[in-house]
Amino acid sequence: MKKATSRRPRAPSAKSTAAPKTVDEYLARVPEPARSTLNKIRATIRSVTPAETTEIISYGIPAFKIDGPKYKGMLVWYAAFSDHCSLFPTASVIKTFKEDLKDYKLSKGTIHFPVDKPLPAALLTKMVKARLAEMEGKKR
Repeated sequence: MKKATSRRPRAPSAKSTAAPKTVDEYLARVPEPARSTLNKIRATIRSVTPAETTEIISYGIPAFKIDGPKYKGMLVWYAAFSDHCSLFPTASVIKTFKEDLKDYKLSKGTIHFPVDKPLPAALLTKMVKARLAEMEGKKR
């Protein structure tokens, strides 16, 4: 029986096999132009998140997590692969913005985009705000 292989997020030129412990360490391992693309994604997400948002490594990739009075939980994840970058904003956000995302390869919870071309900042901002609104509606 052939063993299934998985496409795990990784920095293609990583010399260390140890998983990164910080977002900066993850990004330092990502080659250009993907690193610049992810830095733009990161900056756009940061620009609309509340002060209590932290950046973490979750499932081996960068993510934004919120632990505050209004929001609680994981916001979004993003990653570099050898031939594309991905944003993981949750399936419901992708469904909401399906028409705006028609030019991108999509799966249930993932948006793929070129390593040298980040998602448009205005669209990313709208998606993050929609995710925040969704989180607010699911208060625990």
